[in-house]
Amino acid sequence: MQVSVKRLALYPLGVTRSGQIRGALLSPVPRLLSPSTRTLFSETGVWEKDYLKETRRRVEEWWHPRIMAQWQKDAQAEGSNRKKFYVLSMFPYPSGQLHMGHVRVYTISDTIGHFQRMRGHQVLNPMGWDAFGLPAENAAIERGLDPEEWTKHNIQSMREQLDNLGLCFNWDREVTTCLPDYYKWTQFLFIKLFEAGLAYRKEAVVNWDPVDQTVLADEQVDENGRSWRSGALVEQKLLTQWFIKTTNYAKPLLDALADLPEWYGVKAMQANWIGQCTGCYFDFKLKVNGEETGETLSAYSSSPETVFGEAYLAILPSHRLLHGTSSVRSALEKAFQPGRDSLTEVTARNLFTGREVPLVISHKEAFDGYLDTVIGIPDCSEEDLSVATALNLRWTTVLKSNKDDTQTLINSDEFSGLTREQAFESITQKAREQKVGGHLTSSKLRDWLISRQRYWGTPIPVVHCGSCGPVAVPEEELPVTLPKLPSLTGKGASPLEAAHDWVNCTCPRCKGPARRETDTMDTFVDSAWYYLRYTDSHNPDRPFERHLADHWLPVDVYIGGKEHAVMHLYYARFLCHFCKDQGLVAHREPFWKLLVQGLIKGQTFKLADSGQYLKREAIDFTDKEPALRGGGRVEVTWEKMSKSKHNGLDPQEVVQQYGVDTVRLYILYAAPPEQDILWNVKTDALPGVLRWQSRLWQLVTKLRGARQPVDVPCPSLLKNKELAETKKIWENKNHAIQEVTSHLTEDFLFNAAISRLMGLTNTLSSATDRVVQHSVEFEEALAALVMMTAPMAPHLASELWAGLCQVKNPISPLLQHGGDVLQQFWPNVDPEYLNVPDFVELSVLVGSNRRTHDLMILFLSMCYIYIYVLMKHKKRTGC
Repeated sequence: MQVSVKRLALYPLGVTRSGQIRGALLSPVPRLLSPSTRTLFSETGVWEKDYLKETRRRVEEWWHPRIMAQWQKDAQAEGSNRKKFYVLSMFPYPSGQLHMGHVRVYTISDTIGHFQRMRGHQVLNPMGWDAFGLPAENAAIERGLDPEEWTKHNIQSMREQLDNLGLCFNWDREVTTCLPDYYKWTQFLFIKLFEAGLAYRKEAVVNWDPVDQTVLADEQVDENGRSWRSGALVEQKLLTQWFIKTTNYAKPLLDALADLPEWYGVKAMQANWIGQCTGCYFDFKLKVNGEETGETLSAYSSSPETVFGEAYLAILPSHRLLHGTSSVRSALEKAFQPGRDSLTEVTARNLFTGREVPLVISHKEAFDGYLDTVIGIPDCSEEDLSVATALNLRWTTVLKSNKDDTQTLINSDEFSGLTREQAFESITQKAREQKVGGHLTSSKLRDWLISRQRYWGTPIPVVHCGSCGPVAVPEEELPVTLPKLPSLTGKGASPLEAAHDWVNCTCPRCKGPARRETDTMDTFVDSAWYYLRYTDSHNPDRPFERHLADHWLPVDVYIGGKEHAVMHLYYARFLCHFCKDQGLVAHREPFWKLLVQGLIKGQTFKLADSGQYLKREAIDFTDKEPALRGGGRVEVTWEKMSKSKHNGLDPQEVVQQYGVDTVRLYILYAAPPEQDILWNVKTDALPGVLRWQSRLWQLVTKLRGARQPVDVPCPSLLKNKELAETKKIWENKNHAIQEVTSHLTEDFLFNAAISRLMGLTNTLSSATDRVVQHSVEFEEALAALVMMTAPMAPHLASELWAGLCQVKNPISPLLQHGGDVLQQFWPNVDPEYLNVPDFVELSVLVGSNRRTHDLMILFLSMCYIYIYVLMKHKKRTGC
């Protein structure tokens, strides 16, 4: 019997049903092509047959300035009628020396930038400097230098190194966080937070780094209680500090993660950091002997819908109220009995419910998460009930159980009669409206502590007045610039305390005497908004114009190390959410796709007994296992490159030895971006990309040799066997375009993209002489191969393209357009290749019964599923 089977069309990955490559412009904007100076061989009039080391050096020297100049020229000429693409790599701290990790992240952003521009996009690929912070200050102290001069010198050095690597950034957008034209607007945003009640000052027990002499946020202390930077054991101190109320945005930040694509596990890390936002804080005013002290205390409840049933407020014995200088301290100390719950004479009035409850010092050393103040509600906690009963406290029952196992609120003012779920929404919303709490957050999340007792940071734009309290500096008086100090010691109080003429000032409100805030901001505040400043980096009147920020945001691809997956990304997301609520931007989330890259590790050698790191020269490699010269057992590991471990590489030396394009290709080919690279020049990756460059050169040499002036191509001369060969070339070209485009837009598996290009190279290398001479398929496939190589190896591809464009008697119009390779449009898959029918007639000889027919349908369905899974696996792994 004949069976007509409807087949689910197997559309190639990365291609829509209509035949368009996903993400490609449907009708690209015509590109203005200008003739450019010809290539290396035009200087001599001779095409060198082999790609030797000297050839590579001359190619890169010739094309380096031309590629960078063309990038800047295109950036200035690009109009807003093109679709934008914002590729951003995390800006570096200006240490003065690039390391291979920098080379990796900026090679990735540069590759994506070139690729997207070839696709017709208006590309923004900016660069700047995260220039404030402890390293510069410590280096200045050690050398007796001004940290500003030290930083500027390092920036100049690193910028030259970036230029030497041929990285095409939009340098006209450059930002430097330690310059007043940048930190003026950091101060502006702080004032907006202050005016919104989100930046506040309070006394708190904080983490103190005794080496760097500054406060650390909780996120900057590791699991062993050591400073993230100095490694010192952190101490606890009671200090008055500035905080930003990030907890108010916990729930929106958590919920917004669902709308973002997967971030290599980072979304889960962000969600885990925020925690389940099932509770909230309420604000209380404290009283001693019936008199309000003026202090506000925020307390957490995991069941805010039952807040009218509060019986007490509980604090930990480590709470700041027991260690500060307030009027509450003596009352608390008098009542405190270690090891048991202690009822005090201090009371707290809930600003939402209006009810007054006693303050209890808990016998516990810790509550859930980071909490130090909680609301005791007996109706929803056996533990709270036990405490209230033991202390003989009164409370109001607020829950009534129904026959259907639901609960309804009673004795809760206008919220009585609501279900718990309804009351949860209504109570928290009203508390937010009244600005007395209600913002959903988790018990594990703390507000962001931004005070730093150091000099080299953004000054906090606040003055302290005896009459008015903390007062924000007026916007027209910004920036509050750092004063010049004669010397820095790094010891004791904030260095700014010594700048008496700077510290003593006038209150902007009452015009009386005041003192400037001498703490500076944590550098994470500077980097929480730099992606916004890039969109309008020279604006003297505001941090950025909204229409420019709205045009470029969100960042299409954000590239950086996974070590920033929690702190920096959380703070940057918070600030963008805040700017959206302030009407400064239209987008709540700043980053669309996140691309995290792994480390580049070097081989380390250390003494097995002491762990002392050894230089490579001290190792004897003659035997199978490395050993210490003169004797001694050596432990060999792979670790993050570091001077102290003697396993680092100077990028400039590596580039000098192998060339810019070779280093770029090695970095992209050695591993997928999120995986670590074990740098070993003896592995297959480096020799492999060296060989591939030579083979690409040979292909152009082969075509040029086959197209001498007398060798006019004639496709009609090709025989059936040769036509079959051209069809294979055509299919391989289209498959390569399809796969490489997908890798550069969706999964960023650059290693798989290069592998696919190597496959196409193999196909073209095996082409017979007559096919090379007479087929348009070979010519167009080679042109596509060179164009697809260009974003990853721009110098070599530029020279290859120039060689192709001077081929005698070209058949394809691709080689007649003019312009350099990076000015060409990215190749598209031929429509005929995508012309897959929706139905196919299959003649199948099977038995006549229904069961056999059903088994055949099942078999064909399983075949389809198997093919689909294989294609998805190949797309994901490149294998």
